[in-house]
Amino acid sequence: MRGLARREFCLVLLRRMADLRPDLVAEALPRLRATRGEAHAAHTRWQALQHSPRAPRGLALRSAVLGPPEETEDRRFGDLGLEVRRWPLPLWPHLYWEVLTGPGGSVLQEHLVRAPGSPVPRATPARLRVWEHTLDDVVGLRGATSVDPGVVTRWEVHLPGDVRARFVWGLLQAVDPP
Repeated sequence: MRGLARREFCLVLLRRMADLRPDLVAEALPRLRATRGEAHAAHTRWQALQHSPRAPRGLALRSAVLGPPEETEDRRFGDLGLEVRRWPLPLWPHLYWEVLTGPGGSVLQEHLVRAPGSPVPRATPARLRVWEHTLDDVVGLRGATSVDPGVVTRWEVHLPGDVRARFVWGLLQAVDPP
């Protein structure tokens, strides 16, 4: 897609992450050889595409920006046939961007997930790594309770001992102690 590719898509994801972790976003920009202005421009372009009547929709937009997925998988949810597609992203080599789609390519869910062979150690309640562990890593821990904060890009997991793990786009952003 003209003006957007995987690098710029990472900048789009960083925009929401900056709400919770502006420090990590500031450190990430040089790794993408990007400025704050480029990050803002990528986000503006993405928003324009989301609202343009002529732009591709759903999966077609993601594919136009990210290219062909590295992995594709069919999934059943009752009688409903779903498809999962995963793309590597340059900023997080141990993660994939995963898009779950329904009939007609409608995007049902999208977030960062662990890539096969990731060197990141398993999450434990005592060892949660910000910007390395994903929602899927933490939600499966004993005593974990998922909490939907009502914002499509965010999620929370409450752990025993009143510990709260906060996520943006499925990536751990903060662990709040009791």
